[in-house]
Amino acid sequence: MVCDRCKTAVKVNLEEHGLHPISIQLGEVDITESELSATQLDNIKQSLAALGFELIDDRKSKLIEKIKTVVIDRIHYNAEPSNQNFSDIIAAELHYDYPYLSKLFSEIEGITIEHYIIDQKIEKVKELLVYDELSLSEIADKLGYSSVAHLSAQFKKNTGLPPSHFKKIGLSQRKPLDQVGKN
Repeated sequence: MVCDRCKTAVKVNLEEHGLHPISIQLGEVDITESELSATQLDNIKQSLAALGFELIDDRKSKLIEKIKTVVIDRIHYNAEPSNQNFSDIIAAELHYDYPYLSKLFSEIEGITIEHYIIDQKIEKVKELLVYDELSLSEIADKLGYSSVAHLSAQFKKNTGLPPSHFKKIGLSQRKPLDQVGKN
């Protein structure tokens, strides 16, 4: 779940199944019920899938989703850029060694965490270009790029277009956040 609309859809869906959500965060839901029957879990999986969501119940998949949640939260919802490396942030928030998380992510997702971070940053750049409220220099600074040239080169490598051209064609080239990193 990456937006308030997603959180609301999940909340309504769970309530329709007679569950009582306590909190709904990016990629995680807490409910008052301590146990669910296999039938309840199956019904919830199916109804969430119909909404485009997936119920994740194994440890490795949960770790992958938590990594994605940390990255999305930091890039798309944090107002201030962090001076910390993503590797340090991810390791600290998940309480695992980064090399383990990196290897696991690559094995399951087929791309590195670093590539996923770049894909998310590029999607944020697209969003900010479409909104047309910040200069490219301000966007580079906001997303922690060392220079506009670095951002532009990475943007062109990722999209095939320079940022100035993308700005002209805009919205049609954006992806939903849950599709970023997938071909």
